[in-house]
Amino acid sequence: MATNDAENKVIKPTNFIQQIVERDLTASKNDGRLQTRFPPEPNGYLHIGHAKSICLNFGLAERNGGACNLRFDDTNPEKEEQEYIESIKQDVEWLGFQWQGEPRFASSYFDQFYQYAIDLINAGNAYVCSLNADEAREYRGTLTEPGRNSPYRERSVEENLTLFEQMRDGKFDEGAHALRAKIDMASPNMNLRDPIIYRIRKAEHHQTGDKWCIYPMYDFAHGLSDAIEGVTHSICTLEFEDHRPLYDWFLDQLNVPCHPQQIEFARLNLNYTVTSKRKLKQLVDEQIVDGWDDPRMPTIAGMRRRGYTPTAVRNFCDAIGVTKSDGVVDVAMLEHALRDDLNQHAPRAMAVLRPLKLVIENYPEGQVEMLKAPVHPQDESQGTRELPFAREIYIDQEDFKEQANKKFKRLVLGKEVRLRNAYVIRCDDVIKDEEGNITELRCSYDAETLGKDPEGRKVKGVIHWVTVEHSIPAEVRLYDRLFNDPNPDGHKEADFKDFLNPESLTVLENCRLEPGLATASPQYAYQFEREGYFCLDSKAAKSGQRVFNRTVTLRDSWAKIEKSSES
Repeated sequence: MATNDAENKVIKPTNFIQQIVERDLTASKNDGRLQTRFPPEPNGYLHIGHAKSICLNFGLAERNGGACNLRFDDTNPEKEEQEYIESIKQDVEWLGFQWQGEPRFASSYFDQFYQYAIDLINAGNAYVCSLNADEAREYRGTLTEPGRNSPYRERSVEENLTLFEQMRDGKFDEGAHALRAKIDMASPNMNLRDPIIYRIRKAEHHQTGDKWCIYPMYDFAHGLSDAIEGVTHSICTLEFEDHRPLYDWFLDQLNVPCHPQQIEFARLNLNYTVTSKRKLKQLVDEQIVDGWDDPRMPTIAGMRRRGYTPTAVRNFCDAIGVTKSDGVVDVAMLEHALRDDLNQHAPRAMAVLRPLKLVIENYPEGQVEMLKAPVHPQDESQGTRELPFAREIYIDQEDFKEQANKKFKRLVLGKEVRLRNAYVIRCDDVIKDEEGNITELRCSYDAETLGKDPEGRKVKGVIHWVTVEHSIPAEVRLYDRLFNDPNPDGHKEADFKDFLNPESLTVLENCRLEPGLATASPQYAYQFEREGYFCLDSKAAKSGQRVFNRTVTLRDSWAKIEKSSES
């Protein structure tokens, strides 16, 4: 990391795309303009991989005085829905970015695309092919064998124009014809072997209705959309590197406003995660998860519902960097970024997830004492909160044992423990039901121990609590990773669903929370002391339910699991 001695500032190293942009701006390329775009297909919800692209495209524009468009590449009406468009806009805004002007749509350029296709036909660079799908596949060749020219490749310009117009007018069935670029069927790059430009699809479009029954292919529409919008740097992932010659070929053959530069970077591959839209949709359609925004999903909507913060996601994207080398990022890095942000900002609260009633027999009946506790122990600016204290309280079942060794730093029969932000208590008796289950504890407290240790003895353990009378009921959902295999999508002999984590969701009912959480709202995360970070579930809140989702544990419990499995 370099330092600027004159200003004594630390200068962050830039990624290779930022370096390209800086060189271009310094050389006044594109008249000194920087225009990027984020171009999602509205055929599903965005996921964490898209977050990296959002941060890169919008971040480049912000950092270098440019602008970034939000453009929906909506060329496939059969898989696209308005629901996806709205969710994508919400995701971009939630991450803290704002696109230039109104959202754009490739479908807004359909008339221009059609004219560009006619221009290609007139120039002898496109033709209507009548091979069916199987024949076209056979003629295309393989990675080791060149393709063969279609028997329809030499149709006259007039015949191609007539057929293409008839395609537009709905005169043919789907699959009867396709418009193809005339490039090179012997090219070692399969993308240049006379790719399809237009295909017949008799489907209504969410933006253009039934105006069209032919639709442009992504490879044709994408680069032309960039050119129409004046994009200077077209940033995409590495799988489009082999498509770049085709991207450039279309722009070179046509009279377009500008010729954007396509630059590829490595996509985000996250372990314990599946990001294929098709497979995520499968999880939704088969009701394995509770919709695209299920808190276990790697979608931005799911992460938001779970309690992730935009700061954590953006910090994570900055931390993993931008490279041209494919690799796998440990999901623990994402969870670390989340814990780091929440630890700094999340207010503290007490929640008893598995209540066990405790009666303090020497505490006055009917008395309620208001105790003060910090909202955040490391941030005095957040102030204090009040905790009602009374004779009957709840502690967590896991915080009590009748007998335990010295390593157990919680409540034991006949021993003392401190109640967080309150008094030291001693367990004197245990009440059980007929089956031997513990139903209640009888304890005593030391009235001189509020805020200080008892004289002559040291109490090591501290446990959390809430009062029986004042605590509020809630359901708590303990979310964990959706898959229990680091590479659920990488097994040839198994389906990715075979690696679903059966413990990805545990639902706890009848939990008890400190009363201040009655006013919690979904966009704020809390640290339930000693339990983890939680937030109010946004979907349940709309129906008046009080449900809290575990965002992330206080520590990485998976690291211990993986370490033990390796030993």
